Amino acid sequence: MKLSCLLLLVFFAAARAQAPAPVVPDSAPTLRYIHAAWDVLTRSMTDCHSLVDVKVDANPVLYLPAEIPIPPEVAAARQKCHVKVLALPRRIEKLGDVMPQELPAPGLLYLPNPYVVPGGRFNEMYGWDSFFILLGLEADHKEALAKSIVDNFLFEVEHYGSVLNANRTYYLTRSQPPFLSSMIRAVYEDRLSFPATPAGRAEANAWLEHAYTVAEKDYTTWIRPEHLAGRTGLARYYDYSSGPVPEMADASPYYPDVIRSLVEHPTPVGNAFLIKGSEHPDAAEAARLKQTSCDVRASVVCLHAWYGGYRLTRDFYEGDRAMRESGFDTSDRFGPFSGATHHYAPVCLNSLLYQYERDLAHMAHLLGKPADAQRWDRRANARAEAMQRYLWRPREGIFADYDFYRAKSSDYAFITSFYPLWAGMATREEANRMEAKLSLFERPGGLATSNTDTGLQWDEPYGWAPTNWLAVAGLDALGFHADAVRIARHFDATVDAGFAADGTIREKYNVVTGNAQVKVSEGYTQNVIGFGWTNAVYLKFQQIAQESAIPAESASPPH
Repeated sequence: MKLSCLLLLVFFAAARAQAPAPVVPDSAPTLRYIHAAWDVLTRSMTDCHSLVDVKVDANPVLYLPAEIPIPPEVAAARQKCHVKVLALPRRIEKLGDVMPQELPAPGLLYLPNPYVVPGGRFNEMYGWDSFFILLGLEADHKEALAKSIVDNFLFEVEHYGSVLNANRTYYLTRSQPPFLSSMIRAVYEDRLSFPATPAGRAEANAWLEHAYTVAEKDYTTWIRPEHLAGRTGLARYYDYSSGPVPEMADASPYYPDVIRSLVEHPTPVGNAFLIKGSEHPDAAEAARLKQTSCDVRASVVCLHAWYGGYRLTRDFYEGDRAMRESGFDTSDRFGPFSGATHHYAPVCLNSLLYQYERDLAHMAHLLGKPADAQRWDRRANARAEAMQRYLWRPREGIFADYDFYRAKSSDYAFITSFYPLWAGMATREEANRMEAKLSLFERPGGLATSNTDTGLQWDEPYGWAPTNWLAVAGLDALGFHADAVRIARHFDATVDAGFAADGTIREKYNVVTGNAQVKVSEGYTQNVIGFGWTNAVYLKFQQIAQESAIPAESASPPH
């Protein structure tokens, strides 16, 4: 018996010795693509391509803030690009001061500096995409372009009321996950952002003073009454308009598809999003739908949002808009198609606001404003206490979104549970317990967004660069280096595999199969090429893998 075991051990050892070494993906082609992609994805008001919007069927229109004259480059673009240039009707102080439906046509909102777009159909500067893009630009030593993006966001806050979902008029009523303070710090703390001279240091300090003041204004967006999650002391996502979003005017079947799915797969929550309605309502029904659903007379998107005798409720549209502010469009995280997003205090948003408050406290210290620093510290501490009370689930050892309408925690596992690690809000014990939950999301090609396969793009089996980065950066900061390196290498290998197959970089990946083979069955079905945040996170993961002393064979996934 002992001899037989010995012979088997010798056999398996020989087999291992003869087995080929694991194939290490070639990153060189991917890196060449990324280095060249920044120029391809850069836009400015002097570039006619910047004005195009494939999401709406309309001729290009460029809007200027009401309070500024036409800049020379815009006057030149008006002739060169055949674009109509209009002024917004009045000065904007906050989101919702000017509603998109007031304007004669949808259009691009003027920004003074060059910026980087995600790619594909997303041909404008986005709120949260730009944080990750900025990290990639700095990793690729394009500090001036990174700074110009942040300067554009400061301009947005000053002239359009807040950091916007993106610089299009139909986004004047909502923001996106708040990363402005982190972007400001990334630029200020990069020694190459300003000249290494006394004058350069003075310029940097003056820039920080201005940026701090503007960031304070942007922060107020998230403490307006509409953005408060009941009496929890936490925030929620919220859009200041109603009805279906106007960017769906490109004849997208999204809303009819949602209705069809809700009808064919009934659930108690999904049923609550449906009301009876005709395809061609008369005047009396149109008046009723304006109160209970949306205005079929004012919105062609609303009119076409019908299937099988049903329409969507007003509450669904509120949740749908809030879901778009969250950036996670779409998943079943907050009910079917996240139609109840506005009913929740989410882990992601409140982690980001905690980081925002800590960032503002840090900036205040640097600027010699101790009273301000204490005020921001108090805000951050109060938010941390509320997050511990409502979002931490000690039995499960995980942070979870909180439904403040029904006073209960969500049991939907979602990758944003790791945001408190990135924000530095989680305790050491909580971090240890969270790290033990990695198996909920870790797949061969990186971290899946959830562990529920719904056919939607922000659920299993799909993984995205931003959420992979925030989880990995949080793990790395708390000393879980092996986890961070392993996930970074596996996600980058997935990107490499996708690039080897089709020569492009995508917005999302299938992390179960470890490639770009994405087949979304409901909602947004495209896998857009470009892609700004994937390019950026790939570079950051390369840094993590290269800086680590952990051999590739030691950073294998858990069994």
